[in-house]
Amino acid sequence: MIAPSRRPLLRAFATAIAIVALAWVAGGQALLGRIDPALAVPLLPLPLMLLAWWQRREPAATRWFTILLALVLLAAAQALLGFILAGSAASPQLLLTMAAGGLAAWLSGLLAGWRARFGALPWLAALLLVAGWFGAAHGLLAALYRPAAAAADAPALTMLTGLPLRWSGGGDIGAMIAEGMNDDPALARLAAAGPVSLVDSLADHVPPPGGALLLAHPRALAPQELVAIDAFVRGGGRAVVLADALSGWPARHPLGDPRNPPVTSLLTPLLDHWGITLAAPAAAEGPSLPVDVDGLRLRLFSSGRFDRLPPQCQAFAGRRVARCPIGKGEAWLAGDADLLFAPLWRPLVPSADHLRRADTMEWLAARLWPGAGDGVLRPLWIRARAA
Repeated sequence: MIAPSRRPLLRAFATAIAIVALAWVAGGQALLGRIDPALAVPLLPLPLMLLAWWQRREPAATRWFTILLALVLLAAAQALLGFILAGSAASPQLLLTMAAGGLAAWLSGLLAGWRARFGALPWLAALLLVAGWFGAAHGLLAALYRPAAAAADAPALTMLTGLPLRWSGGGDIGAMIAEGMNDDPALARLAAAGPVSLVDSLADHVPPPGGALLLAHPRALAPQELVAIDAFVRGGGRAVVLADALSGWPARHPLGDPRNPPVTSLLTPLLDHWGITLAAPAAAEGPSLPVDVDGLRLRLFSSGRFDRLPPQCQAFAGRRVARCPIGKGEAWLAGDADLLFAPLWRPLVPSADHLRRADTMEWLAARLWPGAGDGVLRPLWIRARAA
């Protein structure tokens, strides 16, 4: 027999544990490798309705004390897990979860105390509350996690790539024309973040002043293009270079067909000029690897390492990613272009930015357009293992 004085404590503890468990399993924390407290928000009505039903005959002061205690225990548990697994308590997410929990508890209390003429009405209202809350909460989280786009007057990104990001449907010419450009999700996401100019040569398409350059595993470049890239960066430009030592991008054409992406990086002359050497992936390395770069999560696929870097460069993720000042400008380099492959970063549900698998596109946007890439809330990733 549980003493009446202990019931609020036990009920609050059970409710907090239930919410933490729901967030971990059904909220997507375990699946996505994250410990975001906000992922519990869509699931709050379920345990809070049960709590309201348990204590429907208790005095109002006892009911609200139990609810407040449950929310405090929930915040403490999520903050502790955040510190242990991610090194951060995610205070904005905790505040959002507490506020949403208070609202859900109030609504649950109203339903628990409702004496309807027809007995099925409270159950129907509870079902509608759970379903409506679930949808509205996911919509709110998607908006809060959605990354900011570049300013309307931002210079266009100049992009050169050998990956099949445009006309990505494949097939013969007739089918491609019928389908339209059919941009790959990576290119579509970049275009949503800011203006993009996809070019097939840099000889006559040097990035505009204030613009940025994205080299995503391009085909062999002419000497004048390599000179133009070097001059642009040294003159104060920003560049992101994805140089894949062993591309795993799916090939849609027979082996050896020039329409397929290059198997390995053809940027060696440029990297050599900058004092950089890219090595092939280690044979024992698994294909998909989560890494943290500047607090953002990237998922790499059989990535190469930069064996040689100038002393002024800063290396990340076991030298798989590097930031190098070059002249008056800077270049971010990644030994992997497959990180653009949509299954490695795309959200579990389209447009649900809060359910994304990685921060790849947000990381790129932040380096290509000033002010782009950040949302109101950011995922709290469980720390990747040192590689």
